[in-house]
Amino acid sequence: MCDTAQLSNHLVNQKSPYLLQHAHNPVNWYAWGEEAFERAKNEDKPIFLSIGYSTCHWCHVMAHESFEDQEVADLLNRHFIAVKVDREERPDIDHIYMTVCQALTGHGGWPLTIIMDPEKRPFYAATYLPKDSRAGVAGLMELLPRVAQIWAEDKEALLQSGQQISQFIDEKPVKNKKLTVDLSLLGTAYKHFARTFDSQWGGFGSPPKFPTPHNLLFLLRYYETMKEDHALQMTEKTLQSMYRGGIYDHVGFGFARYSTDRYWLVPHFEKMLYDNALLAMAYLECFRLTNQAFYAAVSRDIFTYVLRDMTGIEGEFFSAEDADSEGEEGRFYLWSQAEVKEVLGQQAEQWTKIYDISAKGNFEGKNIPNLIHTADYYEPRLHMDAERQKLLAFRDQRPRPLKDDKVLTAWNGLMIAALAKGARILKEDIYWQAACRALDFINRKLRRDDGRLLARYRDGQAEHLAYAADYAYLIWGLLELYETGRDEKHLAMALQLNQDLLELFWDKEDGGLFFYGHDAETLLTRPKEGYDGATPSANAVAALNFLHLVRLLGDQELENKARQALDCFAAQMLDQPTAHSYWLLMVSEKFFPQGRIVLS
Repeated sequence: MCDTAQLSNHLVNQKSPYLLQHAHNPVNWYAWGEEAFERAKNEDKPIFLSIGYSTCHWCHVMAHESFEDQEVADLLNRHFIAVKVDREERPDIDHIYMTVCQALTGHGGWPLTIIMDPEKRPFYAATYLPKDSRAGVAGLMELLPRVAQIWAEDKEALLQSGQQISQFIDEKPVKNKKLTVDLSLLGTAYKHFARTFDSQWGGFGSPPKFPTPHNLLFLLRYYETMKEDHALQMTEKTLQSMYRGGIYDHVGFGFARYSTDRYWLVPHFEKMLYDNALLAMAYLECFRLTNQAFYAAVSRDIFTYVLRDMTGIEGEFFSAEDADSEGEEGRFYLWSQAEVKEVLGQQAEQWTKIYDISAKGNFEGKNIPNLIHTADYYEPRLHMDAERQKLLAFRDQRPRPLKDDKVLTAWNGLMIAALAKGARILKEDIYWQAACRALDFINRKLRRDDGRLLARYRDGQAEHLAYAADYAYLIWGLLELYETGRDEKHLAMALQLNQDLLELFWDKEDGGLFFYGHDAETLLTRPKEGYDGATPSANAVAALNFLHLVRLLGDQELENKARQALDCFAAQMLDQPTAHSYWLLMVSEKFFPQGRIVLS
């Protein structure tokens, strides 16, 4: 290992927390840009592209094992041009090369490792790689010399491979005009969710289990429109089980990114703004439909966490909190039984029994507080809050995980939508005020003088032209604000941004929205994203926004756009309906419009 404190590379003046984490690696990293690509061309070297994000545990592992290691750095610096990308700042780059990785390997994830030619055409893809080969996985110390040798001796083979891969991912799907989406798709999707539902522990499929709140929002809407009780039962079981598990922070509130097990006990400890925004909406919708106080309480807890720990002094929302602290995943959140007894004294016995705190521990010798085996899981929330606050004060003295304090327009749009919905359903003005402050921040800091949205703000700098998701999610937030407060300025801004969205991103030939605008950097391909990932598809959100604007304004042209967008992704939806759950919400709205005032 080397003394990284004495080193710096081309990332040292970047604003991204992720890039800055690598600014003192011995690897001579470049940020994505022409300087790196020109050097690769001039020196006839392939590009080693590494994509990740600041709160990614396995990104940290690969950094410590390899990118802080002088042996690996020597190989990269000698034979490659090394480029680092923050996937949250440049989701366009990440989307393209993740598509490559999934096509070549059958899976994806971060860190994403790509080797490509100076024209950005990839010929190798993987995710995490160890320094040295193990368990059948080639390590960097074996892979890098092998690629360098092939580049020197048979470069044409790699170039041809890169050309073929690039052509494959750039191919546009053939549009089948005979395919139409109707109400039957909703039933098909519901039946698939029912088949994969874990009736004992909630959630769907096998571990790892992700919250995927837009799936739950669809099931709630299906229950509301189709009167299918099991759709509500699946949703309630999942929402209750997630709250009971360790994926929920019972001391400080908020949800972690996913559970590594079936029971929702052991989370991947990072907390993301978008998860908490979408989960707040799912709990709010469940409260609206059931009037059960538990769901309102959890949504309030999420907002308490976000407003306390994830909000800047000007009302902006930060992006994420890391899984790691003091070099260990989850250390900030874990408890020994002795610590709980020290903090709570006489009250410790009851708390440790209810929250599964033992001397042996339930995770690597420590304890993740949970209510999995507590029958009345709502009761402790009501009557043991004083003890929780003592534990929170004690925990706050520990070294905290890194907070990624960059401000992303898209994720702020989601939280604005959640807070506006919370203000309306819970009748809490504090949430309305928080949503308005965040919107004001975006207007002041993340819009150019000509109105063009930008994607990221940090440390006094706004950068990167906003993507389709930034526009779609922010318009969603504005429509929720308008529905709550009936302030005409919110509707006017939503309309203006919607016009900008269509001008910048709309595919005039085949319909749908491109990932990035026509005024942005031209990449290897210009994709259109239709499926839902951790967040809903920008195309689906935009199409539902179109319908909501139609209900408000009676705009026939927007209704046509919604239909064209639906037609564009019909084949994908029919093939994998449960991977398009937000589209299913749009279809529900199309056939069962919720009551809205039409303005004359």
